[in-house]
Amino acid sequence: MQHFIASYGVIAVFLLMTAESACIPIPSELVMLFGGALSAGAVPGAHPALVWIFTAGVAGNLTGSYLAWAVGRYAGPAAVHRWGRYVWLSAHDLDRAQDWFTRHGAASVFLGRMIPVVRTFISLPAGIAAMPPLLFGLYTTAGCVPFIAVLATVGNSVGSHWQTIADDFHGPTYAIAALIAAALALAAVLHGRRHRNQPRHTTTTTTRP
Repeated sequence: MQHFIASYGVIAVFLLMTAESACIPIPSELVMLFGGALSAGAVPGAHPALVWIFTAGVAGNLTGSYLAWAVGRYAGPAAVHRWGRYVWLSAHDLDRAQDWFTRHGAASVFLGRMIPVVRTFISLPAGIAAMPPLLFGLYTTAGCVPFIAVLATVGNSVGSHWQTIADDFHGPTYAIAALIAAALALAAVLHGRRHRNQPRHTTTTTTRP
């Protein structure tokens, strides 16, 4: 993967992020870290601008997510369960993503982009639930932009030392992602509770004798 990115730069980042978002378990953290490092000159002769690495990552994430959404929308859960093993999609992974979507609704597409495993497969239950494509795209973009921006920027900052960071990055990334998701989920719960506790205006009707 590292050689592929070093050889094809922005195109490789786009293709790998597309594949990852289309439910093929490619480590997006390493893709974007090395893409960012590549923009800092980590590999001699290859020096794409950081903005293009970031753009390729977001575009690939969105493209792959729409592919997975379309599979869920038009093929349905039965086809996903039947053919998923050919792209290393286990029934457990799909069930976990479906459960996440059931509990959090449309917001799960945004929150799920920050959760390992769920991030890769959340587009499938969104498609199965027939989530509107425009809304799906907005939530997907909002969720993936900060994640990709952080990874690409960190990779760019460490440059040739990116591998040292990559080896230790999964644990901190998952912990930070979990904290962010927990904070967002708590905010959503509090918002919903406050909305339910608002007094409702009722109208009374009178009947004539």
